[in-house]
Amino acid sequence: MIFERSLQRELAYTAGAVFMVLLTIMLTTMMIRIVGFAAQGQIDPKDVVVLIGLTVIGYLAVMLIVTLFVSILFVLTRWYRDSEMVVWLASGVSQTQLIKPIAVFSTPIIILIMFFAFVGWPWSNQQSKLIKQRFQQRDEVSLLAPGQFRESPSSHRVFFIEKMSPDQGHVENVFVTSTEGGKVNVIVSKNGHTETRPDGDRFIVLDNGRRYDGEPGQPNFRIMEFERYGVKIMSHQFVNTPTTTGISTPDLLANPTQENLAEFAWRVGLPLIAINLMLLAIPLSYQNPRRSRTINLVMAVLIYLTYSNLLNVVQSWIEQGKLSFGLGLVGLHIVVGALVAFIFWLRIRNRPLFKLPSLSKGA
Repeated sequence: MIFERSLQRELAYTAGAVFMVLLTIMLTTMMIRIVGFAAQGQIDPKDVVVLIGLTVIGYLAVMLIVTLFVSILFVLTRWYRDSEMVVWLASGVSQTQLIKPIAVFSTPIIILIMFFAFVGWPWSNQQSKLIKQRFQQRDEVSLLAPGQFRESPSSHRVFFIEKMSPDQGHVENVFVTSTEGGKVNVIVSKNGHTETRPDGDRFIVLDNGRRYDGEPGQPNFRIMEFERYGVKIMSHQFVNTPTTTGISTPDLLANPTQENLAEFAWRVGLPLIAINLMLLAIPLSYQNPRRSRTINLVMAVLIYLTYSNLLNVVQSWIEQGKLSFGLGLVGLHIVVGALVAFIFWLRIRNRPLFKLPSLSKGA
């Protein structure tokens, strides 16, 4: 049918454009955020691109929901504004006949939303956390960066080096301060190198330097010169501590704790949000010539934000035990589905969603 092919073709073009805009905004936002983390030393600069990609994969389900809702709203609103919808309605096309072509167009997108909600979201979170944990649990030598003060996460030490060889085997102009037994120790040296003992322990060996113990002016303050001084490198055993967002969907169901059930309800809610918003976009797209052309988009943003925030509230209530899992899983979506059906009923009968007060005529 010409009507269905025309609608689906325009929906495809619009959805592609909307998705590219959302993807650009997401990439820009994540790049600024993750590069900031790298500048603060929280992640390895080499992992910035990987983490950006993983973050985008994790949020693809949300991006696809917004793409679906906005693209349907844009296309149908334009049809109303350009009187194309009037022509189709005059030709015998009803509001309910829009559901079939839009559902056919939306089915692959909803399947992708389900895939990224159930598979992509936990996998990307797990990989991101794995990369961050490995970086945070590296040894102290990996912390060192020329010209920067770096604090060790495993001990009360602060390192500063002026120069370092590419293989991190030789350093120059080293400053190390540490706290031992309530006393502050400061070590300075012109040269140093890393050394590995037969038992596997690693040391930073400093040459021709000084060590200052205690506070200047106090009786216990000491200054010692040394030719060779070893500082043991503290290393960390990597421990993977998975979070609820990084647990695979089958594992959530295999271990049905309150937190896992709440996370599962949130994942199930994403495709249900997509279906409800897909149907809601049809009656919501009605364009009144007396209204602003941007009011539909503003309403769409408010509706999506409200719906997604309510889903987060339901997740929190399930996690806290304030709401049963069964009711939290489908209750919100059934209520929204009923509201969508009511709005559909109003549009089919050409009744306004909100009645504006009539202006009284002057005598």
